[in-house]
Amino acid sequence: MRAWEGLTAVGPAETGMTFLRGDETSEEIVVLAYGMETGLGGFYAAVGERSDDADVVSLATKLAEIEGSHRQRLFDLYLSLDPRVTDKEEFESDIVPGILEGGFTTEEFMEQNKDSMQTLPDVLNMAMMLEAQALDLYMRYSDKVEDEGGKAVLYDLAEEEKAHLTGLGRLMEQKV
Repeated sequence: MRAWEGLTAVGPAETGMTFLRGDETSEEIVVLAYGMETGLGGFYAAVGERSDDADVVSLATKLAEIEGSHRQRLFDLYLSLDPRVTDKEEFESDIVPGILEGGFTTEEFMEQNKDSMQTLPDVLNMAMMLEAQALDLYMRYSDKVEDEGGKAVLYDLAEEEKAHLTGLGRLMEQKV
């Protein structure tokens, strides 16, 4: 059985989506993070596709590309954890994409927030909120996971989210 088989969201919780049981392997954590990064990348791509503002399109495209590189890093990490997996397409076939922290699908989130994503400052604020939620999620889950390798993966992901927030903050200072 592959590490990601049977890994699903178990439902909304007061502080976000409860994806982890607490006994996940490092592989399962990477799979979950990959799916969430896929959802976030899809969200940014959708923002870019729906905007007529060149600055918003440019930012959304850049953010989607960053999420793509983050997914590649997660896939490379997964390969180091389970060298039996070599085909990225097969790996992605079982990923649950399009779920953002909080349990929304990309489309649901876009629909509920379409009016607050019209300008560059709007999109920057939304991106900072989403990255902060991801940071919070990875930190909260690091407390729940018993596997030391899983904890390390979550801490690394949290550090990457901090770096994303720092970059978005700099961009906010430059553009707004």
